Amino acid sequence: MPKCVYTAKNPWDGPHVKILKEGGFEFQQVYDEPNVFQEDALISVLKDAEAVIAGSEPYTPRVIENLPKLRVIARAGVGYDAVNLGACDAANIAVCTTPGVNHHCVAEHAIALLMGVVRGFPMLDQKVRVGDWKRSPRPRLMGTTLGIVGLGRIGQAVATRAVGLGMKVIACDPYANAEFVKQWDIELVDRETIFKRSDYLTFHCPATKDAVHMVNAQSIATMKPGVVIINTARGGLIDETALVAGLKSGHIRAAGLDVFEVEPLPLSSPLLQLENVLLAGHVGGMDIESIHDTNKLAAEIIVGLSKGVWPTGCVQNLKGKESAYKW
Repeated sequence: MPKCVYTAKNPWDGPHVKILKEGGFEFQQVYDEPNVFQEDALISVLKDAEAVIAGSEPYTPRVIENLPKLRVIARAGVGYDAVNLGACDAANIAVCTTPGVNHHCVAEHAIALLMGVVRGFPMLDQKVRVGDWKRSPRPRLMGTTLGIVGLGRIGQAVATRAVGLGMKVIACDPYANAEFVKQWDIELVDRETIFKRSDYLTFHCPATKDAVHMVNAQSIATMKPGVVIINTARGGLIDETALVAGLKSGHIRAAGLDVFEVEPLPLSSPLLQLENVLLAGHVGGMDIESIHDTNKLAAEIIVGLSKGVWPTGCVQNLKGKESAYKW
């Protein structure tokens, strides 16, 4: 009987368990196992598995080389930058994502971080709790410009909400949907322009080679004084050393961050010492509905592949090698 392992650190229940078991799989959750962000621990928990419903733990060449039975990595989400596609190609492992099921969740999380930062939370809450009743006005959000880097499903979901808040939306995405852009009166600009013109910046793109550290000392210097940065995409998009410097100087007014260069965020991170940063622990895609739908789709992908059904639109590697894929 083939085995599927679920590497999330929480004991999620849902339809994926039934789908996998009815599909002939042994199912195991490893939320009580060692830290799967460490290579040796990840190899240990997956050594007998043909499939994994994966989180954001790193699937490095060493990990892949030590998992000869593995046939599919089904990411519970749309990001797959933690997976070495070349190593998976060589090992004939299908790397799959679950598109179209958690974009509203991430969009709501990005807007929550944005509104929290704009209105001064959690700092205002903390001051009231210790009797500090000093009040000061803050800039209004309506009428300002939101720059969205990446206008896929998540970026679009953010855009519609921002328009509803009365913001002017500009976006940077060479593959943006023209019909959507026209419908919502969004102006498309290049990366340099979006950094210069945005009052608020939110990121919804993968950390590809040309996108890593797109927010750095040089690009921050071109941004408006008082810019606010929101990141619910990938930590690698931002040079955290440069971000901290910008936050300390005040050039960056505040930041709302759900993702980081190193995860979990080390307790030594200087971000933890700054009052103008609102933090969350990579939970942007984790509302109840998204977890249900993501896990369900991941399980369906795994069972389908085991029976020779290719999940078109979900596989991110093995380009042109579909017919050669073997379970």
